[in-house]
Amino acid sequence: MSLRIPIRLLICEDLWFNGPVDELKAANVDMILSINASPYNREKPYIRNQLLSEHCRRTGLPLIYLNQVGGQDELIFDGCSKVFDASGDMTHRLAAFQEQILQVKFNNTWIEPMPDLAPQACDLSLIYDALVLAVRDYVTKNGFKGVILGLSGGIDSALTLAIAVDALGKDKVQAVMMPFRYTAEMSIHDAREEAEILGVEFDIISIEPIFDAFMTQLAPMFVDTKRDTTEENLQARCRGVILMGLSNKRGSLVLTTGNKSEIAVGYSTLYGDMAGGFDVLKDVPKTLVFKLSEYRNTRSYVIPQRVIDRPPSAELAPDQRDDDSLPPYPVLDKILDGYVEHDMSVEQLVAEGFDETIVRKVIRLVDINEYKRRQAPVGPRITARNFGKDRRYPITSGFGRKNW
Repeated sequence: MSLRIPIRLLICEDLWFNGPVDELKAANVDMILSINASPYNREKPYIRNQLLSEHCRRTGLPLIYLNQVGGQDELIFDGCSKVFDASGDMTHRLAAFQEQILQVKFNNTWIEPMPDLAPQACDLSLIYDALVLAVRDYVTKNGFKGVILGLSGGIDSALTLAIAVDALGKDKVQAVMMPFRYTAEMSIHDAREEAEILGVEFDIISIEPIFDAFMTQLAPMFVDTKRDTTEENLQARCRGVILMGLSNKRGSLVLTTGNKSEIAVGYSTLYGDMAGGFDVLKDVPKTLVFKLSEYRNTRSYVIPQRVIDRPPSAELAPDQRDDDSLPPYPVLDKILDGYVEHDMSVEQLVAEGFDETIVRKVIRLVDINEYKRRQAPVGPRITARNFGKDRRYPITSGFGRKNW
């Protein structure tokens, strides 16, 4: 004997409002089926669960939630499909970032619970797996043969390398160390160790002769000028030329390694370290880079502890450190979170305890570097507001200058 169960369909954003759900309740359906292409951000898993459970408790209807899995440009769809019963209790949960098929048994009054729900992964695990999926799908769906990245011995490139290998396998990843006179010996050693641990192709190409050739050609126009960031940026651009040359010759995608904190304040070089096709850490603040690196080492040791512990440096000048030019990253990231993610004003940030001079400096850096972000490669979105479609400001504008 067959049993007819009235089921109605909701599509994605319908669930984020009470109206469409209440309409189905009024139509006397026995169950709701919701199909979704709901992109991931690190806040959404908790919000989504609370929302679905509340709909079921309010209407007394069970709900099957199906979500897409995969990466598309900056969007990452996390899957994690689930079922809630009429009381709002979760009876089924599939794993995040994996395609799965599950048979759900139910009638008009009962749902057979899943014997073992997929474990609820921790925040760092979800973020890391999201980045891995984003890289895998961007590279494979766009037909690249593999990836190339500059391996500096620093933490950003170390984490990017680990993600790339986890996404594609070691045979599709090439790491290139491009030292200069300011590169510390330990940076070369650490970069080599990272590549050896992960088993990737590793090459060392000095930028010294390339840089010197540029300086020789530019010397007549640089007469009576002092060395400044021009020479620092030229180093980064030499590296960008090398990576793009290898990319063209091999058909591989260049992964850039800039993090969200650097991109926010313009601590990067156009046509230098920004030259590439996909920025894995584009939406990952620097403080989160450290946490993700430590987390990745809990799965297996791939990032030397010294790389995690060393003070960050671009190594574009003697004895250079990031905090020579920027506030310490724990301070910087909190200010950026307030200003970029939550639209907080100078006054609100100062009321939170931040130094007004530092706040104004950070806001000015964010505002004046919009032109750089417009030319940055695409990268996966893991926060509620990334630099891209989520936050769009005009380059030519005076409205923010009162905050400088």
